[in-house]
Amino acid sequence: MTRTVLLDTLKDRPAAALVVDGQLDDLAIDPITDAPLPGAIYRAIADRPMKGQGGLFVKLPEGSGFLRQTAGIAPGQRLLVQITGPAEAGKAYPVTTRLLFKSRYAIVTPGAPGLNVSRRIKDEPLRDDLTALANAAMKGADEALGLILRSACMHANDDEIAEDIAAMRALAQAVLADTIGNAELLVEGAGAHETAWRDWADPEPDEVIEGGFADHDVLEMIDALLTPRVTLNEGHMMIEPTRALIAVDVNTGNDTSPASALKANIAAARELPRQLRLRGLGGQVVIDFAPMPKKDRAILDQVIRAAFKSESEVNLAGWTTLGLYEITRKRDRLPLAEILT
Repeated sequence: MTRTVLLDTLKDRPAAALVVDGQLDDLAIDPITDAPLPGAIYRAIADRPMKGQGGLFVKLPEGSGFLRQTAGIAPGQRLLVQITGPAEAGKAYPVTTRLLFKSRYAIVTPGAPGLNVSRRIKDEPLRDDLTALANAAMKGADEALGLILRSACMHANDDEIAEDIAAMRALAQAVLADTIGNAELLVEGAGAHETAWRDWADPEPDEVIEGGFADHDVLEMIDALLTPRVTLNEGHMMIEPTRALIAVDVNTGNDTSPASALKANIAAARELPRQLRLRGLGGQVVIDFAPMPKKDRAILDQVIRAAFKSESEVNLAGWTTLGLYEITRKRDRLPLAEILT
């Protein structure tokens, strides 16, 4: 497997692409506006609670946020909050008080104590070495600070990991102490190039190229994401966002063999996580799979679970009485079509 990270610009904005074996696997593009990026941390001021919605608004320097953790929070109280995703037009930014200070190798977790090593690291001697390194790096820290060592630690030396832990620990301590004053941005969210460096490190890229979108056909791959149709061998699927949900329709095309529906549905299930991620689509996803016998649903269920296993914050709700399949996926980025228009 060949992994290539390309750092370029798109419409004069920083952009990054992860290409795996010649196929676009992930994409990050900075928005054209100065809207806060996911991961940004603010000192906010609690505003009015929203009865019936299970949350309250908080005042930010650039608008407002909506917080669902409301226990013990009074209007006017200063809070440290983190942006968890983009805001729809005219709506507040989703925020949380559960802060994460994330870098390439380490995540410091205030309020979630404990030292943890990524479960993706299976080598027991390496896990023991990383645990010892984490204990040494966090010695003397506030007991409320937790630490997660990310899977990219498999490819790093001890000095790099220790430096990352120290930087995130120092940043967390400084931010947690900065609770007095008006609403203010304390930590900016990660832009496209920082996201590529931070989150695409496992497995380690074979190559990192500055520029190269045109030379590696990335622009053509992005253009394909702006159309609803996705080719699936003999069949295809249509992915069409609406205001309420993401509608996915799977078709067998010209294949009329008895197994055509199951083949098309399996191909669609395997491809859908990548398509949703690249297109920046989340919320409710409703799939109208090609008609097939009910006995084949068990096979398709296994394929769907395997396909979405590595995707974070996805709920596979399952089949409806009308034979549709429902999924919910966290909105973790702006839709690609919105960014590029």
